Amino acid sequence: MLEISVSLLSVEKENAVPALFYNLETAKVNYFHIDVMDGKFVEKNTAEFMKQNALTISHITNVGLDVHLMVENVEEFIEEYIPLKPQIITFHHEAVSEKTRMMKLIQDMKENGIQVGIAINPETPIDEVKELLPYIHQVLVMTVVPGKGGQKLIPETLEKIKELKQYLIKNNLEDIQIEADGGINETTIQKAKEAGCDRVVAGSYITNAENFAEAVKKLKGEKE
Repeated sequence: MLEISVSLLSVEKENAVPALFYNLETAKVNYFHIDVMDGKFVEKNTAEFMKQNALTISHITNVGLDVHLMVENVEEFIEEYIPLKPQIITFHHEAVSEKTRMMKLIQDMKENGIQVGIAINPETPIDEVKELLPYIHQVLVMTVVPGKGGQKLIPETLEKIKELKQYLIKNNLEDIQIEADGGINETTIQKAKEAGCDRVVAGSYITNAENFAEAVKKLKGEKE
């Protein structure tokens, strides 16, 4: 069953209230996707807003946190989020070039009971993460350029997902989840499924919908 991680990137601060999070939970989203940006790795800075969202969500819902770090100082933000006990923390391969540092980050999260995700930008080939696959739980494939909500899915990224899925099957690594992030809506969702996604991040398609539950059902392919 395809899982849905709802992004809050397009939610205005004044609308980020407990009632919103409760309504998204009752719409049966699987995760809250927390897009943490530092204004360095990407232009936008959402660090304070997303931390507040994560704190609120962790206190009022049972839905897991899917934390996506688009930051340079990965260690600092992992340390900040560990107390919230997120289900998974994903950081960008492009932000950590040294292998020793990469493995230390992976080890630290596992020791704290947190699943590990590695994200790759649209231009980054999957070859860059192949040697890390036995040590992680998820690969997040950016299907848009990271940093902004509401973008259109880049079609070429679906081919990367297909390539990754085939590699995982061939190498008996099928426990690793593939998450697609960016431009997911009722038009693009089927292509993402066919490419091999296990989980998708959907933001404005859900949060701007009149009925959250109907939007989630459409993405999951469930009958009304």
